[in-house]
Amino acid sequence: MNELNCLPQDAVLWGHDILPAATASLEAHGLRHPLTFTVDPLRDFHAQHVAPYLKRGAGAFTDLPPHAPDTGVRCALDACLRAEADSILALGGGSVLDAAKAVSHLHQQQTGRYLPIAAYPTTLSGSEYSHYFGVTETVGPQPFKRSYAVRETVPKVVVIDPKLLVNTPRELLLSSAIKGIDHAVEGMRRVGVDHPHAILAAAGVERFFAVLEKWPAGTDTAEALRSGQITTDDLLQLQLAAWQCYFFPASVIYGLSHRIGHILGGTYGLPHSVTSCITLAPVLQACAATYGNKLNIFCHGETTADAAPALAGRIAGVVKRLGLPYRLRDLDFDRARLAQVAALLRQNYAAEVADLGDGADAMLHTFLERLW
Repeated sequence: MNELNCLPQDAVLWGHDILPAATASLEAHGLRHPLTFTVDPLRDFHAQHVAPYLKRGAGAFTDLPPHAPDTGVRCALDACLRAEADSILALGGGSVLDAAKAVSHLHQQQTGRYLPIAAYPTTLSGSEYSHYFGVTETVGPQPFKRSYAVRETVPKVVVIDPKLLVNTPRELLLSSAIKGIDHAVEGMRRVGVDHPHAILAAAGVERFFAVLEKWPAGTDTAEALRSGQITTDDLLQLQLAAWQCYFFPASVIYGLSHRIGHILGGTYGLPHSVTSCITLAPVLQACAATYGNKLNIFCHGETTADAAPALAGRIAGVVKRLGLPYRLRDLDFDRARLAQVAALLRQNYAAEVADLGDGADAMLHTFLERLW
């Protein structure tokens, strides 16, 4: 039986220069006194482009470390309670969104009420459309990023405006686009080519590639805009691509690329978006039999037995041309830790490891060596 599961999201607002009007409309969605979650580099942006249009903002909280550690989440919850905030405005990337969802969840456990979220994403992974979030547990022999899925934490409102991307560091912005493609492709693990996820994800991947394959190598976003090599409409196309790639997150289950990324990020502190640059193409190659001919949908609809290698090659080509990290050694990751990564994968993500096929457990270490 096919099934489409939808999340309780009120609205997605998009377009050029919409931040003032979109922010002023939040009260109509029940966000009357939001505390803004963001990071220090975005304080000035918040003060200039967001705060003036909030009727009753509760201020800004910026103590949000990467990978949403449980200690940081508790501090953010305390800040919401002190400010008597009735909602959260999340301005930032995936870690900010994870923290907002986690705080909403904990707020419900403590008070009986979820805090509604408005998402203003500055990256392209698509976390703003999902109910998934990760919290890095810091108690124990080593940190571990625990995954959660709580429908009520999906942002009620998402605001996408190209202005949100202009100041995002180049590597973070472009690598988060690869994370967005990861959502589209690994989302095919448990659905067929006639599922709405597949249809929208294929369109989203092509929209991503159309911009990424022309993006100037070695040029940051602001300079590329000044020189005319890219336009603000290109940025909006990237934002729309992220949405299409992650349109039905409650209907899909992600795979080995995502799980390796959770461990590399949560346990070892590697940048979350960059992990897909390293893992996605090799995972597609190694797990081609698991996906079968479903990946043809990402190959312009052409039927080919080589869909997985073709898609993997296109992804790897974009990653390398953009100068993004594509091996663990590029991030100075200690090769000796690969055995620990393998052990954590076997312990926590056996189903995803099984995507490697017959003898997956024995193959795992060799596969991780290739990533290094």
